[in-house]
Amino acid sequence: GGFEDRMPDQMSGGQRQRVALARSLIMRPRLLLLDEPLSALDAKVRVQLRDEIRRIQLRLGITTLFVTHDQEEALAVSDRIAVMNAGRIEQVGTPEELYLRPASAYVAGFVGLSSAVPGRATGTSVDVWGIQLPVQGEPVVGEVDVFVRPENVRLVAPGDHAVPAIVQESTFLGSFRRTLVRTADGSLVRLQHSAGDRVEFDEAVHLTIDAVPVSVRPAAPDA
Repeated sequence: GGFEDRMPDQMSGGQRQRVALARSLIMRPRLLLLDEPLSALDAKVRVQLRDEIRRIQLRLGITTLFVTHDQEEALAVSDRIAVMNAGRIEQVGTPEELYLRPASAYVAGFVGLSSAVPGRATGTSVDVWGIQLPVQGEPVVGEVDVFVRPENVRLVAPGDHAVPAIVQESTFLGSFRRTLVRTADGSLVRLQHSAGDRVEFDEAVHLTIDAVPVSVRPAAPDA
């Protein structure tokens, strides 16, 4: 309340979006289309309004088509997600299905910042830089792209199965750091690690991959 006498330019971006949402909901639509409704808002307001929209949608039971380019937003508000690339649907599924079993490198990159690295599959396992990882899903044989999530990559001391790499960038994000490294074969790998484990640009490090099930896809043929 208290906004009925205000002009639009007297309200904040978040307030204007709430008014627009209320105007849409008052007619009790069977389908609600929200085309990037949070893109122009600052980070804190965006999260608050995102959560409000989800609560309202669940309470009213209105089918909602929510368009976004933000993967965190997509995971937070959706029951099912359709990931589109150049006008084509790459994959449709629940947030968990897309995150754990991406159908392509594009989906893996959009949902969860997974890295696609080369490996050789021998059925139910795949060799990545000498590290044996279980394959998720149907057995595969041959050269593959392996989708590795950043939370499953760790910095380690030099030793057996420690993969040498060079730091490309490292971002402090409060309780953790997100770091991008390049391995000897040119692969770019993202990892998420403790904020206390500070690394610098161009620093030599070693990493390993946790032995958790990974999604793989046949490697694209060389051009």
